[in-house]
Amino acid sequence: MRFNVIVKRSGCKKTEIVSEKNDYIEINVKGERKKGEANIEVIKFFTRLHKKPARIVKGFTSKRKVIEI
Repeated sequence: MRFNVIVKRSGCKKTEIVSEKNDYIEINVKGERKKGEANIEVIKFFTRLHKKPARIVKGFTSKRKVIEI
């Protein structure tokens, strides 16, 4: 299962889904962009949400990411 994700803001108080559109999910992320902290937080969030391992397939340095569960 794959999800198109857009990181709206990083450095927020908590990681949460902001909105769900037809073809993508917008989220705010707790981690900062530096040193990949935001990517790690996105992976942890989707792993907890679906109770299965998640990984970033595309978009490591972009706000637009493809997450695979």
